[in-house]
Amino acid sequence: MNKFVFCASVCISFFLAACGDDSSPAKPSLNESSSSIVKSSSSTTTKKSSSSSSVKSSSSAKSSSSSKTSSSSKKVEQSSSSVIKSSSSVKPNIVDPSTVVIGSLTDSRDGQTYKTVTIGTQTWMAENLNYAYLLSTEELDSCSYCYWNKTSNCEKYGRLYMWSAAMDSAGIFSTNGKGCGFETTCSPTYPVRGVCPSGWHLPTTAEFDSLLVAVGGERDADSKLQSTSGWDDYDGKKRNGTDDYSFSALPAGYSLYGGSFEDYHGENTDAVFWGATEYGGVLASRLKLNHVNGVSLYSYVKVDAYSVRCVKDL
Repeated sequence: MNKFVFCASVCISFFLAACGDDSSPAKPSLNESSSSIVKSSSSTTTKKSSSSSSVKSSSSAKSSSSSKTSSSSKKVEQSSSSVIKSSSSVKPNIVDPSTVVIGSLTDSRDGQTYKTVTIGTQTWMAENLNYAYLLSTEELDSCSYCYWNKTSNCEKYGRLYMWSAAMDSAGIFSTNGKGCGFETTCSPTYPVRGVCPSGWHLPTTAEFDSLLVAVGGERDADSKLQSTSGWDDYDGKKRNGTDDYSFSALPAGYSLYGGSFEDYHGENTDAVFWGATEYGGVLASRLKLNHVNGVSLYSYVKVDAYSVRCVKDL
């Protein structure tokens, strides 16, 4: 009961703070990490000068000699290719999709089972977390929500969490993210288990970036990480992903200022996941996949509610 009161108090304070400004803050400028593959090709420049040679022969010996004639009209310069230099000295470690390993995870707290996928050295949940933090009601879910407060959407997409809930601000499962929330700089200790099952944690910006590098960089990551169904068409073109790595990101949408305001957006067009990296009292990291604009990794306000994908502890 004390834990619930604590979390509810935290959530209420977040909501009151959010209510002071009914406009969504502008997206902060944050360096986005990306990787690209640049293939270097060697070039060979061969200069050929015309030459004349005279050959003298005799019955006892044969000798040959050549003389080079320099003439501007006889110079021939041939270039076989142009030089392309890589802008990075470190090549991204792209993972072969055929090497990914599919597994499963059972959350001992509520018995729910999730698919998992190992991509290179990281093991991720391949479904959105659906753990109710703290209570499961249609009116108040203590900082976690079903899209449009419909239970069927939780079953389909998993839950949407405010950053305070994703970090387990009440300190129910660990103290690494205790007290973390909107307008509070908490300096969490990593890794942060947060709302994740035991043995798993909320990913940092660096771990999100490692995922993007493993699948080939931001340019191609959206399609390779998106599910093969559920994404809206755009300009008559299908925007479903190829899901090469079985990450199966669903367009679960998000909620501005938490679900209690019933301000929901992005179903069928956006998948947004919270990260554990904090950028001051107002902002925290997030990974966003959009069916038109691709993938982006940057920070946003902590009071919004996004999906959670946990990564396994090493």
